[in-house]
Amino acid sequence: MPKTRAPKASRFKSSAAKPTQGLPDRETLLKYIREAGETDKAEIAKAFGLKGADRKALREMLKELQEGGELGRRGRRGLAQAGALPPVGVVDVIEKDTDGDLMVRLTKGDDTGLVRLAPGRADPIGPAPGVGDRLLVRFETLENGETEARLIKRLGASVHKILGVVRKSNREVRVEPVDRKSKESLILTDPKAQELRDGDLVLAQVGTSEQRYGPKRGKLLEVVGREDQPRAASLIAIHSHGIPTGFPAAAEAEAEAAQPPTLTGREDLRQVPLITIDPPDARDHDDAVYAEPDTEAGNKGGWIVWVAIADVAGYVRPGSSLDVTAREKANSVYFPDRVEPMLPERLSAGLCSLRQGENRACIAVRMVFDKSGRKKGHRFVRGLMRSAAKLSYEQAQAAIDGEPDDVTGPLLAPILEPLWAAYRCMLQGRLARSPLAIESAERRILINPEGEITAITPRAALEAHKLIEEMMVQANVCAAETLEAKKTPLIYRIHDTPSQEKVQSLAEFLATLDIPWNKGEAPRTDRFNKLLAETREGPNADIINEVVLRSQMQAIYSTENIGHFGLNLARYAHFTSPIRRYADLIVHRGLIRSLGLGDDGLSDQDISQMKSTAEQITVAERRAMAAERDATDRYVAAFLADRVGATFAGRITGVTRFGLFIRLAETGADGLVPVSKLGGEFFIHDDRSHALVGERSGARWPLGMQVEVKLVEATPITGGLLFEMLSEPQPRDPNAARPRIGAIRRAPGSFDAKRKGGPPKGVRKGKRR
Repeated sequence: MPKTRAPKASRFKSSAAKPTQGLPDRETLLKYIREAGETDKAEIAKAFGLKGADRKALREMLKELQEGGELGRRGRRGLAQAGALPPVGVVDVIEKDTDGDLMVRLTKGDDTGLVRLAPGRADPIGPAPGVGDRLLVRFETLENGETEARLIKRLGASVHKILGVVRKSNREVRVEPVDRKSKESLILTDPKAQELRDGDLVLAQVGTSEQRYGPKRGKLLEVVGREDQPRAASLIAIHSHGIPTGFPAAAEAEAEAAQPPTLTGREDLRQVPLITIDPPDARDHDDAVYAEPDTEAGNKGGWIVWVAIADVAGYVRPGSSLDVTAREKANSVYFPDRVEPMLPERLSAGLCSLRQGENRACIAVRMVFDKSGRKKGHRFVRGLMRSAAKLSYEQAQAAIDGEPDDVTGPLLAPILEPLWAAYRCMLQGRLARSPLAIESAERRILINPEGEITAITPRAALEAHKLIEEMMVQANVCAAETLEAKKTPLIYRIHDTPSQEKVQSLAEFLATLDIPWNKGEAPRTDRFNKLLAETREGPNADIINEVVLRSQMQAIYSTENIGHFGLNLARYAHFTSPIRRYADLIVHRGLIRSLGLGDDGLSDQDISQMKSTAEQITVAERRAMAAERDATDRYVAAFLADRVGATFAGRITGVTRFGLFIRLAETGADGLVPVSKLGGEFFIHDDRSHALVGERSGARWPLGMQVEVKLVEATPITGGLLFEMLSEPQPRDPNAARPRIGAIRRAPGSFDAKRKGGPPKGVRKGKRR
């Protein structure tokens, strides 16, 4: 029996009830189209069983309905009721309304007006949506009858808009991108562009028309600021990385309505002399500490350590506008001149900040350690505390080092000395655990009230930093252990073991330095620490530290626990910074729910979306890190712009096929020496030894080499620094194996005319390729 082919399915899915067969009247036809949402002529004819003359009559009816404005187009063939929105559609983000909400419009079809984009994102990958983006959304009708769009997916937003600086001439208004990786400028063609000034920072939409030659055309979307503004660097970072800014009116109203805490449902901790220790320029204070000797007979030499954390969960309730906004932002973003907070200032710097001498709500953990630094037990309480003092790291350290001031002097014996004694006890447990001991230098940018950089200094690594870090780590462990024991879902902070590929690469590099490394042995933190300790005083200390750092995986948030390799912990969750991290707020809610500490704990909705929350806040964290790094690079470039031509000491921190990355010793600034400026020969990128190697001379530019460079270009708008190499390369290593080629590059103009066969294939005299 011959096979019969099934009829081809329509590209439209109708949700309308099956209609009566035969040519419909006007009202019946409109009802069908309205219920279908979106359909076409063939679908309608099939639904009503129309053939021949009836199909012709249908076409006439549809034409009349379109001409009368009762039907609208969807794409090339689709039909829908005029003004109606499809269940799912592609939209463009047109503008922000007065409340800061994004407004979208269908990309194709008749004008259905602007629709509000709902807060939050289904797709956590990449920056948050912004004006000029193209999105795939689902339209939903709310209880009040209004329609809103819910994001399903972003569609190539990065290629549709440009953040750049206006450069005006008599003939055109050009936008030069601030992204140093982008080389394409844009010509603004809309009339509003003529009102712009040279140096304006703008967001522009790339046009859709294709051009064979010349720069692309586009239109102005938004004026962001001025390139000569002192704070332009952070503005650019915020916009180029899509950092969500501000708060909806509803969230601000909820924050303003918040009241100071009371003792109701809380344990009174105001007699515990907890203190905060933070950077001198800290904008919020979400953790406080206190320690005292354990007087229990069975724990001689042991210590009791209190860590109290701001109780943000008492103010940010699940499902509230504050909660929705905090989840979307996921974390606060810190720039040298400003902070884009996760919570409104009324909370982040006010009621949730553990201010000295003021009653504050907290969730605290009381930890007990034995004399060897091993934790014996812990318990969580929901309390009311009053900070006894606000200290900076430098203040606290100076007091311990014998130089107390008027503030720390009275605190030294009763508070600071016991804290340090408890830390030194805890340090024994930390050393036994052997977390990774990689050193990373941080820089601090000092900015005056006018927004100008006054200095860039290395951030000192003090024992006070390590004290707070270890106490926070232990509090985080307690939170994870408690939630696991109570079988409460949580978001872990996990850090995977280095991959085999990374370990292989590390072993091959160490072999070039005659340092043995057993590739077959499983990676362990104590092995890495032994390597770092044995080479710390040697000539290759910096390079080994750098390569070990690069061999590590990135930490992420996850609902599935694999432990934290870097800290060498079996379970770990973020608990100590709920003012600035949404992950910590979720953990706080979990503790409240599992320990019966109130009715504002983890909600069922929190649990149902916990996996997507973990994914979203991981992406948001990386987005924030990239934005902070880019802003810092731009501030550094602005600081060095008037020192072009000066020479600096530095070291090679990156080796690529296109050049060497140099980090300056004075400021920690990073810049590039292009491979074309290294001499007149081919250079081989040996990815095994992390070096550029001269093909003829064998001269080497290895990772970690100390060099002297001249600054030839500093571009504040992109954060780019370009150097000229002044040092000589290392000579050929006669014992080195033939380099493994990552890539070959030749300096321009260095063609060797004596080379057999003439110019490389494709290169002709007088003609560029």
